[in-house]
This record gives sequence, C-alpha cells and structure tokens, in this order.
Amino acid sequence: MSNHLNREFQQDEPAYLSTIKDVATNEILVHELTTSLSMPIVYRTLDKLEEALGENLHPEIILHSDQGFHYTHPEYQKHLKDLNIKQSMSRKGNC
Repeated sequence: MSNHLNREFQQDEPAYLSTIKDVATNEILVHELTTSLSMPIVYRTLDKLEEALGENLHPEIILHSDQGFHYTHPEYQKHLKDLNIKQSMSRKGNC
C-alpha cells in the first residue's frame, strides 16, 4: 500500500466531524463533515438520524454527549425533544 501523505499532515482549512454512534453495535449511524463548527453541524446530524431511521427510532433512545456548547444550546435541546430523544451528558471535565 502506498504512503500518499508522506507524513505531511498540514491542512489549509479545518474539518469538523459530528457523528452519532450506536453503542450496542458500535456502528456510526450518521455523520456530518463541515469546515465550520457552527450550530448547523449538529442540527444536520440529527436531521440525518431522523431521515435514516425515521419510524425506527427506539422509543427509549438516549443521545449521550459531553457538555460542549452545541449540546447545551436550548435550540439543540428543543430539537432533541421534538424527536423524542432523551438527552444525557457527562459531568463537566469528563468527556
């Protein structure tokens, strides 16, 4: 296999990844990749989850995250509530 990077890991612009992983299967259910860390990254991730699973969202689904600004934002919490997703967060300083 070829080494295409040759240890040149410099990148001109940042890339941010938002994922939702199923803890039972360790499968990444959905992801969103963007160059901006603004709120739409998490909204699009949730929208993709709803689109992918639709009616198959488990009735007792829990989404666990850290306490980053995205996940403590009232609009994000409302979005979860609208999808009937229970929110869980780690303690501060505990990712």
